[in-house]
Order: sequence, then C-alpha cells, then structure tokens
Amino acid sequence: MQVTADDFDQLLQEHAALLRAYGAVQVRCTEQLQVQAREIGRLDAEAMRLRAELIRRDTALAWAKEDRAALEHAIPGLARREKLAQHVTALQARVRELSDELQWRDMRMALERPVTQPAAAADDFAALEADLAAADLVICQTGCMSHGAYWRVQDHCKRTGKACVLVEKPDALHIVRIQRAGEGEALVASQQG
Repeated sequence: MQVTADDFDQLLQEHAALLRAYGAVQVRCTEQLQVQAREIGRLDAEAMRLRAELIRRDTALAWAKEDRAALEHAIPGLARREKLAQHVTALQARVRELSDELQWRDMRMALERPVTQPAAAADDFAALEADLAAADLVICQTGCMSHGAYWRVQDHCKRTGKACVLVEKPDALHIVRIQRAGEGEALVASQQG
C-alpha cells in the first residue's frame, strides 16, 4: 500500500486535531489542579483556624474550671447552696402554679354555685352582723377577709360608730386597750418595734 500526499495531509490534519484536543485537555487538567490546590489551601487555613479556636476554647474552659474550683474552696458549701437555690426556685414556681390553679378552682366553684346561694349568704351576713353587734372593737386583719366581708364590716363600723382597726401585720399589735365612753373614748394600741 502506497501512502499518497493526500493521505499524508489527512494524517497531518488528524494529528494536528489530536494535538489541539490533547492541549485543551492539558489546559483543563492544569486549571482543575489549580482549583484543587486553592481549595486545599483554603481547607488547610480553615483547619488551622478551627484548631486555634479549639485551643482557645479549651484554655478558657480550663481557666474557668480552675476559677470555679478556687471559688468553691474559698466558699464552703457553695455547691449545696446552689442546689438549694435551684430547689427554692422550683418550689416558688410550683407555689405560683398551685396558687393560680386554686384561683381558677375558686372561680369555677363560684360560677358553678346554685342560684339558691343568696339565702346562705344572707345567713352569713346576719351572723356577721350579730358578731359585730356584740363586739366592742372590730379588728380586721387585711388579707384574711373576702372583699365583700371587708366592705360589710366597714359599713357596720360606720353605721354603729364602733372602733374599727385594720391590722396589716397582726404580730406587730402587742396590746389593745379600749376605754369606755365614760373614760374618754380612746383607743390605745401598742406596737412592737
């Protein structure tokens, strides 16, 4: 088989096309290697930064542990006090919860009372009036009376002219002495300091 000039030209053209394709592949490979080298450099820098952050955090944690140990050593019973404080906080939350629950229950019970209740309330009011009429002095501890009873007692004291004393802290009231009308109508209360 004899190679002609046309065959040779065609072979040269194919060889040139292959060399161009090979050159393009080399350029793409070089670009990919550069991209990967930059990514590796970025990841190495990030790993270095994260290691430094970890060392900083571990050091700060170690210092905090040392400071806490020194504080616990300086203040005896600190751990027990912290537990007690947490327990007190939990108990206060539970008391608030129970108080709210009790208020809702009282409101529900008030709403669920039968309509025949006014007769019982009238009996309570009559009993209260009788007790107040027999008293020489009315001492009311604030916070221990219902709102309605407070106003009924105040009204009774105004109508009858009885001495009425509101006591916020009953432990502070030490001696109460009433002088009768003939003795000068004075109310004397001695309070503890």
